[in-house]
Amino acid sequence: MRRAWDSDLGWSFRHAPVAVVSLVVVTILVLAAVLAPLIAPHDPFDPATLNLMNGFSKPMEPNAFTGEVFWLGTDDQGRDVFSTILFGLRISLFVGFMAVAFAMLLGITLGLLAGYLGGWVDTIIMRVADVQLTFPAILVAMLIFGIAKGITPPEYRNEMAIWVLIFAIGLSDWVQFARVVRGATMVEKNRDYVAAARLIGRTPGAIMMRHILPNVLSPVLVIATISLALAIIAEATLSFLGIGAPPTQPSLGTLIRIGQGFLFSGEWWILLFPAVTLLALALSVNLLGDWLRDALNPRLR
Repeated sequence: MRRAWDSDLGWSFRHAPVAVVSLVVVTILVLAAVLAPLIAPHDPFDPATLNLMNGFSKPMEPNAFTGEVFWLGTDDQGRDVFSTILFGLRISLFVGFMAVAFAMLLGITLGLLAGYLGGWVDTIIMRVADVQLTFPAILVAMLIFGIAKGITPPEYRNEMAIWVLIFAIGLSDWVQFARVVRGATMVEKNRDYVAAARLIGRTPGAIMMRHILPNVLSPVLVIATISLALAIIAEATLSFLGIGAPPTQPSLGTLIRIGQGFLFSGEWWILLFPAVTLLALALSVNLLGDWLRDALNPRLR
């Protein structure tokens, strides 16, 4: 731990106030999501604990009927907005992390194959990537989500909605990983250590996984950090449009969609607090990604 703190990356982090603040914000939000069942004042999705008389309670003001006080107010069902944000944050982070992990796995695998094998394998993979890049990622995700949900049996659609969402976002985001890994692999495969591995009889799979992969991961980590913010925003966009997380497992995007319906009737807090949470999360992750990209760029040292 001490060695990492004294490294060039640790020094760069200590002298980047924006990165420090961003990491603190991300850590707080992740811990709040993980510990949501323990720190949430109420279980907002347990009908037995809801009281419709608490509906539309203003933040930090006693309810006119029950006298209860809620930090961030309540929605039309009497659900505590603070508790819904904590549970919604869990869904958004889970979808974001899993979608990026899936995109990384697919993109790194295809990038290694394209860069190392070349020929018709490289041509096919890169042409598919070029075609996908001609469409906005959110439209690709919507198309994949619609197809995947359509072939899912109706009785399992709500249960599988989160996994279908992860699959759709991940499949729409693999291209940038594949392109970066392919370029780095094409450089690394001509190095002496790769030639030495071939001479001693290493298989192409072993060379790619044990020799080339560790040397192409630095840019992948930067892309993964930035892609996490984009995946969270993509999930929120799909859920806001009503084609993402189901009502039984609402994410921040679902909460924003619900709050938008009450904005013009004066219940601003139902929309504002989930939106601010999403903004803080996406902005902090993005700023961390920007710092990591600069810190790992040898030209800026």
